[in-house]
Amino acid sequence: MLHALRRFLAVTMGKILIMTGKLFGKHGSAAPGKLAVRIAPDILRHLASQVRREIIVVCGTNGKTTTNNFIYSLLHAGGHKVVCNRLGANMLYGVVTAFVSAAKPSGRLDADYACIELDELSAAGVFEHLTPDCMVITNLFRDQLDRYGEIDIAINSLTRAVTMAEDATLILNADDPLLAEMGKQCKSQCVYFGVNSEQPGNLPGGGVASEAKEGRFCRLCGAELEYEAYYYSQIGRYACPDCGFARPGPDYTAENIDLGSGIAFDVCTASTGGVENITADYRGFYNIYNILAAYAALRQCGIVSDYINEVLALFRPQIGRMETFAVRGKKVILNLSKNPAGFNQAISTLIADERRKSAVLVINDNEQDGTDISWLWDVDFERLHGVSDIVVSGLRAKDMLLRMKYARFDMDSVYIDPQVKKAIDFALSGDCEVVYVLVNYTALFSTQALLKKMERANKS
Repeated sequence: MLHALRRFLAVTMGKILIMTGKLFGKHGSAAPGKLAVRIAPDILRHLASQVRREIIVVCGTNGKTTTNNFIYSLLHAGGHKVVCNRLGANMLYGVVTAFVSAAKPSGRLDADYACIELDELSAAGVFEHLTPDCMVITNLFRDQLDRYGEIDIAINSLTRAVTMAEDATLILNADDPLLAEMGKQCKSQCVYFGVNSEQPGNLPGGGVASEAKEGRFCRLCGAELEYEAYYYSQIGRYACPDCGFARPGPDYTAENIDLGSGIAFDVCTASTGGVENITADYRGFYNIYNILAAYAALRQCGIVSDYINEVLALFRPQIGRMETFAVRGKKVILNLSKNPAGFNQAISTLIADERRKSAVLVINDNEQDGTDISWLWDVDFERLHGVSDIVVSGLRAKDMLLRMKYARFDMDSVYIDPQVKKAIDFALSGDCEVVYVLVNYTALFSTQALLKKMERANKS
């Protein structure tokens, strides 16, 4: 009886705090979950145990929010009731908030599935409260050096989580050697997805492994990996020349890729030989991996949807994932770029855009961004030569200006203003057709709010 009362209070107080947060514009707050756990420490285990079918978790450095929300949208379109932390609050208390929000005041949960995005360092802690049936890992890159440190810390943390959930099916990016090695070492059933392109030179990276790569050495023997096809960071078709470690054969592959207008490709399923054409009005080669991961997760859960393209046509990526605004007769594209791999992919997307474009680079160093911004020196800003205007802004605008100097830009051609509004105004005043605004985390919501305001003013 006491446990039931605590759970009732935990859900009730959590819901009150969620509603209060919405009144103050909170985005994916973890505070309601923290309060709920203080009242009833077992609240997440209690609610998660009521999910009727699968609990799907999504981890990885880049793309986990988009992938998780793809999965949610596909499940929801199929008429399923789904718990999801769609706004990306992906640590323990954020996950609890998602479940509390979905629960009835009585503490009962009416859900067929849960699809939950998880921070890599938080996964093991969350698995103390719930057991996933399916675990998707998108990729592993260096991120937030003062929190994650080097990539080995994230790998070790995820390996511990995988060991705790060894009965779960792992869905891994075959093109990431760090994940392939993890799959080789674990006891879980592993399902792989990857890209098979016979023309890698037509994809970002041009077939030349020029970017900084955390995973370029074989983790089994230490030899440098050789690439048959290279896409970006350490992602591609690889093999170790010494010990024989190589990219595993994917169960789901993207083939016949067309990036000319949005994204189009065929998904080939190895077990059945089936082929399904996918089209989406998104930019960014990396979105192929996000869609593939979601597709694989649904297939492994036994869901066959013939409406995937309809869902993708209606799907809008979360805030700052190539989000488009119309301002003063021009397109402004906002993208979250928080680490070298993500920034380099955003730059690849920008370069592939044939319109005249300008770039606004906004870098902060608040705690949520990581105060160590030395990663900027691993971003290929040199590839921005030829862009109409380069504008640097944010709390570390001067650091970005220095980075542009070492990227051999004419300093007279790089505009600096720490105020984001003035930086975007300057970019819009040029002769460009589209402005790409690339921001790291704490600049994201304020910049999106600013662009919405500018868009509304443009319509009035």
